[in-house]
Amino acid sequence: MTRSITILGATGSVGTSTLDLIGRERGNWRVEALTANCQAQDLARLAREHSAKLAVVADESCLPELRDALAGSGIEAAGGAAALVEAAARGADLTLAAIVGCAGLAPTMAAIEQGKTVALANKEALVSAGDVMMAAVARHGATLLPVDSEHNAIFQCLAGNDPAHVRSITLTASGGPFRDWSADQLAAATPAQAVKHPNWDMGAKISVDSATMFNKGLELIEAYHLFPVGLGALRIVVHPQSVIHSMVEYRDGSTLAQLGPSDMRVPIASCLAWPARMDTPCTPLDLAALGELTFRAPDEDRFPATRLAREAAEAGGAAPAVLNAANEVAVAAFLAGHLPFTQIAVMVGEVLARYGPAAPTLLGDVIAVDAEARHRARAILELV
Repeated sequence: MTRSITILGATGSVGTSTLDLIGRERGNWRVEALTANCQAQDLARLAREHSAKLAVVADESCLPELRDALAGSGIEAAGGAAALVEAAARGADLTLAAIVGCAGLAPTMAAIEQGKTVALANKEALVSAGDVMMAAVARHGATLLPVDSEHNAIFQCLAGNDPAHVRSITLTASGGPFRDWSADQLAAATPAQAVKHPNWDMGAKISVDSATMFNKGLELIEAYHLFPVGLGALRIVVHPQSVIHSMVEYRDGSTLAQLGPSDMRVPIASCLAWPARMDTPCTPLDLAALGELTFRAPDEDRFPATRLAREAAEAGGAAPAVLNAANEVAVAAFLAGHLPFTQIAVMVGEVLARYGPAAPTLLGDVIAVDAEARHRARAILELV
């Protein structure tokens, strides 16, 4: 049966990987809408290639270029934040939410409110607005499928099992490019070094988050909202090979692990085909060639990000949104050469210590907290 799909963030790595997969099964999919920030030419090309009904650029100044690129195609073009929300609300059978940052909050909420299936690749939805988003999922009867490799692995390991029987959930972390670096080396780390992830091909921001371990801290907060086992049951272990993506330990002592290549098309395919399976072009694992899988405890002295994230999750309310916003400002400053690598976590900790707003109850509250936390982070940055 043909299913409709909308991809919010179609020109990013998750979006293009999704289009690669559905392009291999064109008879099974009907593309409703594709969105991008301002990559008008790329978006138009993808919309034409996949016969989308609608293409949307978030930056309205890019709309004329998009319209020119789609001229004669019959594909509708739109631009602006409201158009993003309208695209998400078109009621596709499956909406992939992969817009980076808080710009993805309102479109993701709009998709959830349709009561259909949402494949979630936007971290901010659950990190900054977890309570608000999960309440909306329950209220509208939506199905939320996690796209992140770690959360998708947990989702697969939990399939058919009662969360009440879970003893612990372990998120695996590659440790990033600096996992073996000394404190002195970390203090001198450059943006060029930080974005060279040893296992995954990712954008600059998420690569830096991997290097600081903030990525794993954010994933811990996401897991807390996605899987009702309690914060105390969530663990992190460094696994340099990135072959085991997460593990679930049950009360009888059994541990189920999901293994796969370092290719985002594996978890994306899991979401696209759920509750069935589909073929992917990914190279199968060769365990004999790998030789060994290793593990170590995270070092929160060198990488305090996971500790800060757990403390934010324990505090609840607005703290995770503050942590996320402050981290985005700090990472941008590091990438621009204005902040040393080791000061990213320090700056985030300072913002958390100085700003403790009331718990958000509406999406607008979350966006306001995010904006104020960014303002305060930039003010601290000016003093560095």
